[in-house]
Amino acid sequence: MKDKRVEKLAKLVIDWSVFVKKDENVMISASEDAKEFVKALYKAVLKKGAYPQLKYSPEGLTPIYYENASMEQIGKFPEIHDMVVKKIQKYIGIGTGDDRKEMEKLDPKKVAMRTKITNPISSYVVNEKPKIYRCSMGFPSKKLAKEAGMSLKNYSNFLYGACLQDWKKESKRMKKILDKFKKGKEVHLIGKGVDLKMKIHGKKAVMDDGKENMPGGEIFMAPVRNSLKGYIKFEWPSIRDGKEVKDIYLRFKGGKVVKEKASKNLKFLTTMLNTDKNARYVGELGIGMNPKVTKPTNELLFDEKIGGTIHLALGMAYKENGGGNDSAIHWDIVKDMKHAKIVLDGKVVQERGKWKV
Repeated sequence: MKDKRVEKLAKLVIDWSVFVKKDENVMISASEDAKEFVKALYKAVLKKGAYPQLKYSPEGLTPIYYENASMEQIGKFPEIHDMVVKKIQKYIGIGTGDDRKEMEKLDPKKVAMRTKITNPISSYVVNEKPKIYRCSMGFPSKKLAKEAGMSLKNYSNFLYGACLQDWKKESKRMKKILDKFKKGKEVHLIGKGVDLKMKIHGKKAVMDDGKENMPGGEIFMAPVRNSLKGYIKFEWPSIRDGKEVKDIYLRFKGGKVVKEKASKNLKFLTTMLNTDKNARYVGELGIGMNPKVTKPTNELLFDEKIGGTIHLALGMAYKENGGGNDSAIHWDIVKDMKHAKIVLDGKVVQERGKWKV
């Protein structure tokens, strides 16, 4: 029996997240696990009088690519894909999870090199509003459910619950907090596993009310590049390119990571930090605010939205946040703040995950 929530989610994304208009070109990027959702999106785009473009990939292509591509192939810029992206106005990227066992085998240096080569395209998609608007999202799959430690049924209920909300209402709620940070100049994270100060581009703080990601549910801003001082330890593992990095510890001086530790995959962490000259600087401070996402699922798209968490993104700063740090990577790492405080300009605004404003 067809799940009616599939079409509801498609309508939400088309109407709210990327607000598709007549005659626009809309790219839908997905794997076969999301085929029912792709069909619903395709239909919704056509009903708007717009033109759907599909980037549809079978499972398992990524490991095949890195195992068989020569360094010359990895180093070649994808000109055709770049031309296509420059012709679209809306981009919907749908994740259904990777086979982590296969992804773990990948050579991190090859992955880092390819990330650097394709960065101009990624940067264009996320930074060039109003030329292009994008929405990154997930769709229920066995792989994502397994990562979250749930049955597919329970994971589906979780995902739809996190997405199918009254986003106009959530937008108003988040704006009250956003406005405080827009007036702010300095943030101090202090408590269990953290003592980190940074200046922020407060006026450029932005909220994601479902128009950057689906689900939305965060506010985010760019730190002043050279201002971070102190340390932070992340209790939850962070997964990137199939690699699970545990117990990440970062110490900052002059805005730069000067010391990194991890109990698992430290070499990978260091490789990512050495991607380019700006990868050791932080491009984003984000604060989770989605009330329907309450525990980690091993999928960043959801985990960074958990209320009572913050996340730091190593590398690229978004243009809409004021930029200031260009990098081929943008790696969000989430910290639980249930035993810590967020201090804004000397005033406690959140303590143990609860807002004080």
